[in-house]
Amino acid sequence: MAPSRLASPSSAGAAPPRLIEIVAALATGSLLTLMLLSNSTMAAHTTPLFSSLTAHGVGTVVAGIVLAALWPMHRTGTGRSARSPGRAPLWAYLGGLSGALTVMLTSSAANSMLALTGTLAIGLAGQVVLALIFDCLGAMGLEKRLPRRKDLFALAAIVAGTILIIFARGMG
Repeated sequence: MAPSRLASPSSAGAAPPRLIEIVAALATGSLLTLMLLSNSTMAAHTTPLFSSLTAHGVGTVVAGIVLAALWPMHRTGTGRSARSPGRAPLWAYLGGLSGALTVMLTSSAANSMLALTGTLAIGLAGQVVLALIFDCLGAMGLEKRLPRRKDLFALAAIVAGTILIIFARGMG
């Protein structure tokens, strides 16, 4: 019988996040907001498809420049992580597809009555729901992990906050 990949509640998340990880996550969220604002502005003046193409074209150029800068370290082996076991699974290449769809959909939503804040709030709720589903199923190589009560409370708070952000706008 294959060993279970279901994490026990006590083993999941045993170590608290480090400060650098929290700062990186906050910076990522800030950059995501900036990206959504610039992409939705581009989409308002063109189309969501053109906005997505522009964002990914610029991203490709920047990634190419960074790869070219890091290539000498790769050739000498000094930049290779001890954690890189080899090739990524094929499904990992679909990140570009979901990225392109994300740019188009959020660019359209941010230009609607949801505005930037509503779009980001609903997007956050969607991310947490999908992450919980992936954790429960052990999808895409994740360790199976059932949600704890506090995970569900956090989700309820995010959904309540999202509803408040969207529907309270017209009240004041």
